Amino acid sequence: MEKEIIWSPRSKQTFAKVIEYLEQEWTEKEVFSFVAKVEKVLSLISTGNIKFRSSGRENVHEVLITKHNLLIYRIKPSHIELLRFYDTRQNPRKKKF
Repeated sequence: MEKEIIWSPRSKQTFAKVIEYLEQEWTEKEVFSFVAKVEKVLSLISTGNIKFRSSGRENVHEVLITKHNLLIYRIKPSHIELLRFYDTRQNPRKKKF
């Protein structure tokens, strides 16, 4: 059974920042590619059969979307909560959820 994906306010904000950056600095092709990769990962994690690497916190996992973008999410009994998108070029101390 697929779990519902819930976007936290922070995940919406950080996703929008990535899209905004891609629109300003790259082409529409890169925007569509990024969105397609996110959709593929969300499809995989919603099945509940795949867990990506642990973040070190209980039920919190990380998956690399692109070499510069990491998705951090929490697995809950009834749903998957997207916590944020994180730019891997930032200081790791800024990786707060």
